[in-house]
Amino acid sequence: MPVTTQVSVRPAVAADGDLILQFIRDLAAYEKLLDDVRATRDDITVALFGDNPKAFCDIAEIDGRPVGFALWFYNFSTFVGRHGIYLEDLFVQPQARGSGAGKALLANLARRCVDENLGRLEWAVLDWNAPSIAFYDSLGAAAMDEWIVRRMTGEALARLAGV
Repeated sequence: MPVTTQVSVRPAVAADGDLILQFIRDLAAYEKLLDDVRATRDDITVALFGDNPKAFCDIAEIDGRPVGFALWFYNFSTFVGRHGIYLEDLFVQPQARGSGAGKALLANLARRCVDENLGRLEWAVLDWNAPSIAFYDSLGAAAMDEWIVRRMTGEALARLAGV
């Protein structure tokens, strides 16, 4: 008799703080960026569950066991004239890949976009991450090759701010 799994997606709650931080660390390790993680459980709790959260998180579960997460926030497109969702992080534990958990997390965000009349769902993927790129392509995601992401942090950010 084949084993069936039930994938579900739920909004994260404050009690998920340690779990979310572990998923962030697991993602960073996969991306070879673990040394860059500075977030603490308190940072995550305040950002996602404080008085006025600016970021949100969904948890994928298989048969009630957490296996992945999507951390996202609303952005705005001046060209479209509507808000959208920017997916900051998507991670599914290696042993759960292929279970439909990643697709369920993305489908949940797509439904939110449709339900809230949002203009688009966007995210970035590292150029070497061929399995993820193939997965996103299989869902119909378009590469935005003409755009180059720019980032300012630390000293450069403080210098520009005049502090």
